[in-house]
Amino acid sequence: MQALREFLDRLPETRRPLPWLALLCLLFWLPGFFTLPAGDRDESRFAQASRQMVETGDYVRIRLGEVERNKKPAGIHWAQAAAVHAVEALGVGTRADIWAYRLPSLIGAMLSVLATAHFGRALVGRRAAFLGAALLAGCFVLGVETHIAKTDAALLGTIVVAMGLMGRAYVAPSGFGARHAAAFWLVLGASVLLKGPIGPLVPLLAGITLAIADRSAPWLRLLRPAWGVPLMLLAAAPWFVAVTIATEGRFIAEALGGDMLGKVGGADENHWGPPGYYLLSFGIAAFPAAFLVLRAAPGVWSDRLRPATRFLLAWAVPVWLMFEAVTTKLPHYALPAYPALMLLAAAWALDPLRRAPPRWLAGLATFGAIATAVGLAVACAVLPVVADRQVSVMALLGLPAAALFAWGLLRMLREGAPARAALLAVMLAVPLQAVALGGVLPRLTTPWLSPRIADAVRQAAPALPAAQFGIAGYHEPSLLFAMGGDIALLANGAAAAEFLGGRPGRLVAVADRQEGAFRAEAAARGLPVREHGLVAGFNYSRGRQVAIMLYGVAE
Repeated sequence: MQALREFLDRLPETRRPLPWLALLCLLFWLPGFFTLPAGDRDESRFAQASRQMVETGDYVRIRLGEVERNKKPAGIHWAQAAAVHAVEALGVGTRADIWAYRLPSLIGAMLSVLATAHFGRALVGRRAAFLGAALLAGCFVLGVETHIAKTDAALLGTIVVAMGLMGRAYVAPSGFGARHAAAFWLVLGASVLLKGPIGPLVPLLAGITLAIADRSAPWLRLLRPAWGVPLMLLAAAPWFVAVTIATEGRFIAEALGGDMLGKVGGADENHWGPPGYYLLSFGIAAFPAAFLVLRAAPGVWSDRLRPATRFLLAWAVPVWLMFEAVTTKLPHYALPAYPALMLLAAAWALDPLRRAPPRWLAGLATFGAIATAVGLAVACAVLPVVADRQVSVMALLGLPAAALFAWGLLRMLREGAPARAALLAVMLAVPLQAVALGGVLPRLTTPWLSPRIADAVRQAAPALPAAQFGIAGYHEPSLLFAMGGDIALLANGAAAAEFLGGRPGRLVAVADRQEGAFRAEAAARGLPVREHGLVAGFNYSRGRQVAIMLYGVAE
């Protein structure tokens, strides 16, 4: 035990923090990265649109199947397309592998952790910067985002770099030059190409908060906004101009009016949450770091006059409140505030003069961390039984991992060493998250309907072109990614019978709710049908069981 204490105390003082942090990130994020099937909705939408860019060579318009996808800018699609080209050039994968499209998420998340450590040194010191970055690496929500081929992890990387540069201008103005300002605005330009105005909003809100709190903004002159803002716009403008011309203005109208304003004014795709949603979900989303953030909160607030603490609070609090005010809520939306929260918690934990939290808050934070670990382990053990009616030995490994986590956390906290406890908690969360993301989810059968439908089609007709396959009653984007954007998404069972009889050699898949209409229309047409297999499972996006039968024409 003494050797472990010494290791935990010395690790934040390492001369090479970035390789250690990169290794920690890979330990958290690689389990399940290559084996987890494509998610039904957002991930497959992004990946399929990027795949169509690769296949068509059109890197301006974003399309999903035959439909324009005018929601997010093209930056993430360019990054995913570049990753696919690199993977295929190296011969390690193909454009059909979902993990190739996840590489920008992995790289963006890695950038956010390493940038937290690098820029955090100027704000909280070398040791606290290392601990804060390690806490960020362990956050469960960030680990989940690395396994999803979409914008948020990549966006976080750009935000952390931009805010790190802004923090230097605020706390160490003498070393901030024109090249730092140029990097700040160019990174914000990249963030605009990833997710529109969200990236620039973070420093904007922080800047307004600091200017009001300080009643001055001398750091603004160092950022050189007179030429910096045009530089940011110049970095993003060419594509926006090109896509506006290519879509005759539809992209701007639909992205602003349909996507962004829809999230602000209404619950987009039923993703509603009550006020306080992010606080209530923080214990799970930021596991295992949440307990330290909660313990540190009173001490951090009492230290708010310190410049670095002031800057980090101005970074985290306004963006957190902004997302609480937006009607559409998802756990990962608050990620831009996490690096600042982790640095604040780490600085408090390593401060020998830190203010102790109230006993009730310390107890609540510790209980929350242990309850989350146990809950995650129990969920891992139960999920294979509920989903696939089988016990998984791999899933049961989460139970001893949770027990070890609870024992290690309580042992270190009893010794009055919150920094040591936090670092040990991060390390002990590795096997627990590996069981969930690498040992349980990829091994399930019932939820992954689209890959199973694609396999059934390949077995029935190995060389069937995508355009010769249609489906009614199940239109998840994951099926487009599994089979190609040319498959026919049919309105109902009657349309499925019409499609099947329209050309020899076609196959259709019909969900159970469309079965009656399909058979009635097939009988009316005198179409002899042949069953090629049944795929049954749970459509988790819609929350219901579904059975899909594959049909061809009987010879």
